[in-house]
Amino acid sequence: MTTHAQPRWWQRDTIPGYILIAATIASFLLLNGPTGESFHHLLETAFGTIGIGEGAHALNLHLVVNDGLMVIFFLYVGLELKRETVEGPFKNPREAALPLAGALGGMIAPALIYVAFNAHEPAYLRGWAIPAATDIAFAIGILSLLGPRVPSGLRLFLLALAIIDDLGAILVIAIFYSTHLVGWALGGAAATFIVMLLMNKAGVTRLWFYWLLGLVMWGFMLLSGVHATIAGVLTALTIPMRGRDGASPLIVAEHALKPWVQFAIMPIFALANAGVVLAGAGLATLLHPVALGVGAGLVLGKPIGITFTSYAASALLKQRAPGTFGQMLGIAMLAGIGFTMSLFIGTLAFGAGDLATPVRFGVLGGSIVSALLGLFVLSLFCRGDAGTPSELATEEDIAEQRGVFETKP
Repeated sequence: MTTHAQPRWWQRDTIPGYILIAATIASFLLLNGPTGESFHHLLETAFGTIGIGEGAHALNLHLVVNDGLMVIFFLYVGLELKRETVEGPFKNPREAALPLAGALGGMIAPALIYVAFNAHEPAYLRGWAIPAATDIAFAIGILSLLGPRVPSGLRLFLLALAIIDDLGAILVIAIFYSTHLVGWALGGAAATFIVMLLMNKAGVTRLWFYWLLGLVMWGFMLLSGVHATIAGVLTALTIPMRGRDGASPLIVAEHALKPWVQFAIMPIFALANAGVVLAGAGLATLLHPVALGVGAGLVLGKPIGITFTSYAASALLKQRAPGTFGQMLGIAMLAGIGFTMSLFIGTLAFGAGDLATPVRFGVLGGSIVSALLGLFVLSLFCRGDAGTPSELATEEDIAEQRGVFETKP
């Protein structure tokens, strides 16, 4: 009988979620304690400029985190997306249909709910995409608290849903939150991307070449007016899935980046962006239409949109859902944990102005309620054995095993 070694504490699925919670609490304490003004000053004080002409930016810690470190986060997400599409479950369109339908519904319904709350104020409508995002790390981490009771196919449905959701969020950022385009810089980014694609075509597998040119592309993107994080996704698309010897540079890169993303970049982002200044924030802030639209979009829009569209696609394709109705509803509720991605889009939409506090109240409140409701519903409907993994789960396991094997010396 084969035995599997117990994962070390930092390899458990729940740990990144706990670290994000700790970083969020720390952000609250730093902003609302004696250090509040100093912490805000530290984040916002410019210590130089980057770029030239129209593309120049004031260089501060907020820019370093949101336009610099988050590029690596999006690089990691892009690598995961490419792997799932080339060798994972998304290579089979039929298997990908249900999470794709669920993700689309889970983006459209929250956006419509947000618009319904804010239709009277056109300036607020810029935040329509805030509740449309799902935080992969938090959602999977919360789901793992239920242990082996959750069917593996159901867990993979949430993972696939969140990945497609992130892709949608990336497209939204590129299309709706890019302003003042600078032609020559955009052309430089496009030329660099083409060179990287040609490197892939020529069989170049050394990752350092891609990282170097990815850094050049990020520089062009930062100056171009397109949000710089898009450079991370484009770089991921150029990384070879397999070399001539069968090894996978992409999977090696993904596994190498994973701990940095989970244990450093995401907590740093939460530390810099998740805190809410409570001074002067009262009932009016909680009931602000932006806060209500974001919160209701996450708590109500996600489960309504995901559940409806998933079952509609299931009926249309005559394909069995990965769980019972109660289990699917619980998973859809967990997808309402927006956190990192929602906060990021909120920052792009409204910056650090007067609407930053309502946005954060809505994101954090909606995410907490979604997590508690999802856990409660799943604990009721996931009482038995997880059962035999679906074909979807089996393919995901194979991809993960390859990655683990190939990172060994």
